[in-house]
Amino acid sequence: MKKEFKRKPRPQGKFSPRRTCPFSGPDGIEIDYKDVKTLSRFITERGRIMPRRITYVNAKAQRRLSAAIKRARYIALMPYVSK
Repeated sequence: MKKEFKRKPRPQGKFSPRRTCPFSGPDGIEIDYKDVKTLSRFITERGRIMPRRITYVNAKAQRRLSAAIKRARYIALMPYVSK
C-alpha cells in the first residue's frame, strides 16, 4: 500500500511575488548597445554575462542583451574583462 502525503500549506507573506523581466512591458528598459550603464547591470565583476535565472530576463530579451553586450565590447565601449 502506498502512503499518501499531504502537502503543507504555504505560509502567507513569507515569499515575495514573482519578479518579471525588466525589458518587457510598457515600462520596460530599451536594450541599446550604446547604453553602457544599463548593460553593466547584467555583467559580473569579472566581466561575464549574468545568467537568466539570476537576472529574471526572459529568453528573447536575454539573446538581445547578450548581443548588445558583445557589440559594445567589440567597439570598445565595454571591457571584455575587468581587473
